[in-house]
Amino acid sequence: MPDEWVKTLADGRRVKFTIQKLLDNRVFMTAQIAGNKVVYSIILTTAKDPLSREEIERHFEGEVFRK
Repeated sequence: MPDEWVKTLADGRRVKFTIQKLLDNRVFMTAQIAGNKVVYSIILTTAKDPLSREEIERHFEGEVFRK
């Protein structure tokens, strides 16, 4: 079952993040800006356990935190 949360950015946009653990220490993460059809996704092939929400959000800084 994936963990999910919504973060409101300083400019008011809302971003939904999800993380799901896979086999062999792999992790599937997504980020989607509210009202946007694009879903950014990343698969980490080696991830420490557990990843914090802040660490997950940092993986998407270039995509969702810019205007």
